[in-house]
Amino acid sequence: MNKGPEHSTLSLDRARLTLVALLFAFSLISYFDRTIMSIAGPQLMKDFAISPTQMGAIYSAFILGYALLMIPGGHLVDRVGSRLTLALMGIFSAVFTGLIVLAGVPGVSSLLGIVPALFVIRLGLGVVTAPLYPACARMTANWIPLVYHARVQAFIIAGSSAGAAISPVLFAWMLIHFRWRASFLVSASATAALALVWLWYAREHPPGVAHSPRVQPARDRAPWMKLFADRNLMLLTFAYGTLGYFQYIFFYWIYYYFGEVLHLGAQSSAKYTTLLFLTEGTIMPVGGLVSDRLTRAFGAQVGRRIVPMLGLTLSAVFTYAATAASGVSAIVACLSLAFGLAACCEGPFWACVTEIAGERVGAASSILNTGAQIGGFFAPILTPYIASRAGWSWGLYVGSLVAMSGVLAIYLVDVRRGKQAGCSTKSDPPAEAVP
Repeated sequence: MNKGPEHSTLSLDRARLTLVALLFAFSLISYFDRTIMSIAGPQLMKDFAISPTQMGAIYSAFILGYALLMIPGGHLVDRVGSRLTLALMGIFSAVFTGLIVLAGVPGVSSLLGIVPALFVIRLGLGVVTAPLYPACARMTANWIPLVYHARVQAFIIAGSSAGAAISPVLFAWMLIHFRWRASFLVSASATAALALVWLWYAREHPPGVAHSPRVQPARDRAPWMKLFADRNLMLLTFAYGTLGYFQYIFFYWIYYYFGEVLHLGAQSSAKYTTLLFLTEGTIMPVGGLVSDRLTRAFGAQVGRRIVPMLGLTLSAVFTYAATAASGVSAIVACLSLAFGLAACCEGPFWACVTEIAGERVGAASSILNTGAQIGGFFAPILTPYIASRAGWSWGLYVGSLVAMSGVLAIYLVDVRRGKQAGCSTKSDPPAEAVP
């Protein structure tokens, strides 16, 4: 019997590694594009008299568009495939990143207002970016052996950490030398170039498995009601939403927290923000590797749950420790560990959905990622609101409490129940066939 990518135990070859590298690059450039607004944010707030609450709404506009189109984006992935979806995503992401320069143009800002203009543009960027990780998940299902899924998914998503880590230093440097309008245009050009490289190189399937029943594009109507009725998927989605809330506090407010709350200055704020994202990117693949090995040794019920449960719990602990610490080095170290340990949950979440979804990888993973964006949508708005009334420590405490509710949800997950509830298809391999 011919074995598809889910059965293969061979090492990843050059073609697969190159494909993974391109997916990593998409993840990197996407998070660079979405986080540079937070780097330009303090300057825009001063130039256009934008309040922190208004800027929080602008930040959340991206997440709103991202969340609203996540499920349609996953359906698009299942209909047309990952190759075309990612190419279109890259091109349109470049367009909306470049459109930021129009927000400050007198004609546009006087017609719409600077805040509404930025809100609409960021909303559009979120809409076109929505299919990113469902498409990456489907491409992983198409190309990567099942025993590598958690570490590969974690590595791809670690591109988000790399992009977010680069943006404080690189984009801050660009702002100094090119001003914010030209800097956004440079970022847009890099995104478009990557999309063209992807379209030239990538193929939907590796040679020899184009007609595999597990990985062929789904042409019939997605069983949405069956997916939404799956208790296992819903618990995972809720837990991933708590992770999203926690992470988006860091994505959009940690640079501000260092600079405006701790008064560390722009250069130090950029350096420490970069350190946090480098820590996140380093620990994230480790979480996937540990999950894969635990799953291989003890089964998915242990391997896919223990890493996110421990990761979210320790993240909450280190967040509290950061608020109690007195020295800058201790604060940065605790926040770095909190952010990094939360990130180690990414691979297990996505690997679990990939394994149980069968042909519906795009649909199921889009539901999962919608949960993260719903959680992420509220974080940029609620955090400064809470901080304005109870202090920034409480803004972080609430994020920790939300993360701990995710631990409970993961504990209630029965990974084996996913296949019983109908997320998977008849073509899925039995658990004992996976080495």
